[in-house]
Amino acid sequence: MRRHLASTPLFWRVFWTNAAVLVVAMAALALGPLTVSAPVRLTQLGVLLAGLVITLIVSLLLMRPAFRPFDELADRMRRHDPLAPGERVHVNGGPKVLALAQAFNEMLDRLEAERRESTRRALMVQEGERHRVARELHDEVGQTLTGVMLQVEGLAAKIPDELREQLDELRETARSGAEDVRRIVRQLRPEALEDLGLQSALAALATAFGEQAGVRVERRPEPDLPLSDEQELVFYRVAQEALTNIAKHAGATRVVLQLMRADEGALLIVRDNGSGLAPSDVGSSHGIRGMRERAMLIGGRLAIDSGHSRGTEIKLSIPFNPEAP
Repeated sequence: MRRHLASTPLFWRVFWTNAAVLVVAMAALALGPLTVSAPVRLTQLGVLLAGLVITLIVSLLLMRPAFRPFDELADRMRRHDPLAPGERVHVNGGPKVLALAQAFNEMLDRLEAERRESTRRALMVQEGERHRVARELHDEVGQTLTGVMLQVEGLAAKIPDELREQLDELRETARSGAEDVRRIVRQLRPEALEDLGLQSALAALATAFGEQAGVRVERRPEPDLPLSDEQELVFYRVAQEALTNIAKHAGATRVVLQLMRADEGALLIVRDNGSGLAPSDVGSSHGIRGMRERAMLIGGRLAIDSGHSRGTEIKLSIPFNPEAP
């Protein structure tokens, strides 16, 4: 009976509920001892008001279950995270509720497909711009600083002794500038990723981060994961952003960078023992939002576990690409 009632269209459930209440009220008036005089006496008015209240309560109790699935559906719609692909709304209810939930899920399918494609185009344009800027920095600024260093070396034998200290400072400034340019170029264009693969790129990234931030990095890469070029790039950028956030905000002394197989897919873990993230930063940080968008691009899922004074753990999990070698 309950299953049959749940499958009844909402219109007819409301109609039959109201009809039942009206029939009961009419039967009570027709068969009961109540008579109404004109003018209405106070006791008769009290009986009528009591009957009205009882009728409204019965109607409320009968109609509430019919509309409860709509409340559940609306609540799940509000709590849906647009950066968590694959999550769908499932509710139990009549045909109208199920049709509305299906329409919402179909809309999510279209929005996720369109957003994934637009994000892919935006990130590809971003990567192209990174490569262009890296190339110009290397070819223009880097070569200019290298030329300055060569000129300084040429002047070293001719310059007076009283100016040698200034010359040494100029040489150190040019050398430091050239090293900064090379570091920026490596961040913009991960040559190790293009030439040697994800494991080597992550190892180089961890080594550079440890030297610059003075943090001990424990690397646990698993080789030979069947990932596409796009997936490897997303893994690298997420690890890069996570390490950048640790260097800027965490105050950590130890970091674990792990890449492993997990549940027919690949899992990247970046864990630190720093100060942790505030709850507001987890949802509003531009860096975290960028990581979520990159994860969505490849159908992955990004999870962040953080708390005050217990560090932060970032996990990026993706299914293996069946077309990857």
